[in-house]
Amino acid sequence: MTSDDSASLVPPVRPTVRRYWNDILSIYYANTPIWRVLKSFGLLFIGFFCWSAGALLLSYRPDWTFLYYVMAYGFVLILWGPLTHFVILPIAIRLRRSAEHPITRTFANKASKINLTVFFTIVIILGTAPISPMLLDFGTIFEDGERQPDVNPDVDCVVLDDLVQCSLSNEAGIDHIVVTSGDRTLERIDEPPYTVEFAVGDLEEVVGQKQFVLELRDENGETIRRYTRSLSMLDEA
Repeated sequence: MTSDDSASLVPPVRPTVRRYWNDILSIYYANTPIWRVLKSFGLLFIGFFCWSAGALLLSYRPDWTFLYYVMAYGFVLILWGPLTHFVILPIAIRLRRSAEHPITRTFANKASKINLTVFFTIVIILGTAPISPMLLDFGTIFEDGERQPDVNPDVDCVVLDDLVQCSLSNEAGIDHIVVTSGDRTLERIDEPPYTVEFAVGDLEEVVGQKQFVLELRDENGETIRRYTRSLSMLDEA
C-alpha cells in the first residue's frame, strides 16, 4: 500500500465539519415565512425552558449562582429569537443584495456577528446584575406527597435608612422564618407577627449584588416557601 493509498483512508475531517457548519448556516439564514416561524418558536421554547428551569433549580440551590446566567440566556432568548429571525436577518439579507454604500454593505455582512455579540453582552450583564422581571420564585415544595398551596403570602420588603424590613400578608401555616445571605443566617423569627428587620451592611454579595433569602418554615423545620430578593429590587420607605 502506497502513502497515497494510506492518506485516502483518512476521513476528511475538515470538509465534513465545514459541510455541517454550512448546513447550520443555511438553516440560520433560511428566510422563508415558514422557516422564520419554526426557528422563532423553537427559540421561544428553548428560552422559556432555560429561564424557568434555572429559576426552579435556583429556588432549591441559591448558592448555584451560575444559574443566573442560564436564566438570563433564556429570558433574553424569548425576545431576541423572534426579533432576530423576523426583523434583523431579513433586513441584513436585503441589504446584502441591494446595499451600494461600503459602510452599509460591511454592516450587512457583519450583521450576524454584531447581533450575536449584542445578545451575549446582554446575557452577561443580566446574569451578573439580575433584574426583577427575570427572577422567578419557585418556593413551594411538597410534604408527604401533598402540595401546600394555602401557604403563599405576599412578602413586602423595603429599605428604611440602613435597615431592610419585610412583612407578610398572611401568617397562616408558618411556624418560623429564617433569613440568610450567602452562608450566613441573619435573622430567625419564631413568633408572630413575622416582621423581619436586619441591617443592609449584613448582606453579602452574590453575583455582584447584595441578596438575601427569606424562608418560611413549618414546625418540623421544613421550608414551605422561599423568596430570593436583591437589594436593588427593594423600594425605599
